[in-house]
Amino acid sequence: QVQLVESGGGFVRPGGSLRLSCVASGFHIDRHHIGWFRQPPGKEREGVACASISGDSTHYPDSVKNRFIVSRDNAKNMMYLQMNSLESEDTGVYYCATFRQCAGPPSNNDMEYWGQGTQVTVSS
Repeated sequence: QVQLVESGGGFVRPGGSLRLSCVASGFHIDRHHIGWFRQPPGKEREGVACASISGDSTHYPDSVKNRFIVSRDNAKNMMYLQMNSLESEDTGVYYCATFRQCAGPPSNNDMEYWGQGTQVTVSS
């Protein structure tokens, strides 16, 4: 059974950092592009990071570029999202996912598998 389980969400003040983790089971992530998307309250889903199968190529939308870093550990079948300089606009539910491609900022249309999400709240 394919499963992705996120952890590491929580409450943080603006300017703070969080590191999200995601463990995969039922398949091997080393054959997939991986990444993260989020859904802010009352807004559309937004892809925030993807990493290619090799891990050599990563892509981010302008909204998080230079603040978020996606990484993967194929040996542990895990992926991570390091989030720095967090802003209130980063509040939302964050989901890890696999994608059909990672040639630019990830698109919802390219998602294959995704987890149940973890809440991130940035507030003063």
